Amino acid sequence: MNKPLAGALLSLLLIGAAAAPAVASVPQDKAAAAVTVNFAGTVALSNCSGSVVRAPGSQPTDPALVLSNGHCVETGFPAPGEVVKDQPSNRSFSLLGASGSRVATLRASKIAYATMTDTDISIYQLTKTYAQIQSQYGISALTLNDARPVQGSEIKVVSGYWKRTYSCNVDGFAYRLKEGEWTWKDSVRYTSSCNTIGGTSGSPVIDTTTGKVVAVNNTGNEDGERCTDNNPCEVDESGNVTVRQGINYAQETYIIVPCIGAGSKIDLNRPGCVLPKP
Repeated sequence: MNKPLAGALLSLLLIGAAAAPAVASVPQDKAAAAVTVNFAGTVALSNCSGSVVRAPGSQPTDPALVLSNGHCVETGFPAPGEVVKDQPSNRSFSLLGASGSRVATLRASKIAYATMTDTDISIYQLTKTYAQIQSQYGISALTLNDARPVQGSEIKVVSGYWKRTYSCNVDGFAYRLKEGEWTWKDSVRYTSSCNTIGGTSGSPVIDTTTGKVVAVNNTGNEDGERCTDNNPCEVDESGNVTVRQGINYAQETYIIVPCIGAGSKIDLNRPGCVLPKP
C-alpha cells in the first residue's frame, strides 16, 4: 500500500514538498479538449490523501463525502472479508484549494463505508453539506464517473498529502491484484510515469478529458517481490502471476456510484451496487 513510510520522506526531499500542480492544457479543438486539473477538492489526511466527492445525482443539500482508501482508516487495516459501515468518526481533513494551500478543516461524522475486500476504499460522511463547502470555501466536490475507466486514457493522480500531481495513462487492468492477505478485483494499472509514493494512498485518479474521478490510488510493487505486503502481483483468469516492479495501481470508483442513495447514504441494497456487504 502507498502508506507514509520513511522512504516516502526521503522521496519528498528529492521531489520537493511544494511541487507545483500539473495543469492540463485546453486546446481549441473541443474533440481533444482537456480540463484543468489542480488540487481544489482534494484533502490531506493524517496518513493519506483523499478528495471530497459526489455522485452524479448528489444534491447540494446532501452531506458531503470524502473518498480515500480502506487501509487509511484510523481504526487500522480492515481484515479480509471485513466491511466497516456507519461507524462514528470525528476525523479531520485539510481541504485544499487549487494551488494546494489549505483553505479549511473539514470533519467527519462517520465512516460511511470502508473495506479492503475486492477493492480498497473508505468513504467518510462529513458534518457539512456540499452547498456549505461551496459557499464557505469556494470549493466544489469532484464528481465520480459512473463508467469504467478506458485503457489508454490520460489521467492525473492528485495527492493532497504531498501536494503533488502525477501524470500518466491507464496502461491496463489487473483481473486480480493480490497483496499479502488482500485481493482486489479489476484494478487499474498505470503507465510508469505515475510513480506514486507512500502518502499518496487515497488520491483521486482524475480523467483529464472529463475531470471526473475514475479511480482511487492505492498501491504499487516496490521491491519486485511476489504478492507480499507493498509488492502486489497480478493474477489473471487462469491463475498466472505477473510481477511488475515499480508499477502502481488504483481501484475503480464507478462501482461506488450505484451505492450512493439520497442524503449521501451508502445503501448496499440499491440496484447495481456490488460493493461487499458486512
